[in-house]
Amino acid sequence: MASEDLIELKFRLADGTDIGPTKYGPATTVASLKEKILAQWPEEKENGPKTINDVKLINAGKILENNRTLAESRLPVGGLPGGVITMHVVVRAPLPDKNRDKVHKDSQSKMCCSCSIL
Repeated sequence: MASEDLIELKFRLADGTDIGPTKYGPATTVASLKEKILAQWPEEKENGPKTINDVKLINAGKILENNRTLAESRLPVGGLPGGVITMHVVVRAPLPDKNRDKVHKDSQSKMCCSCSIL
């Protein structure tokens, strides 16, 4: 593969820090990018993603789908000579504990009031 065909990407985290830049081929899937992000996630950061499904990659305002390649995601392959494409990384918040969520729902129903207009 020619070096012109490679796409140089960096991943911007919510706090403004970056992972990368690294060069990828146009046939690289979004899922494999997410796996690389998981492997390179800074250990000092709290609430890091556990699986690739916890990570959303956003490029040009669009959420990229796991099963698509970089070329299919319409990234400019070789379109930016010497340029680096920045993708934003959004981590899905951890799901709440089911027991704690049940207690919260129970307390909400007890604290509700109902009003009626006559």
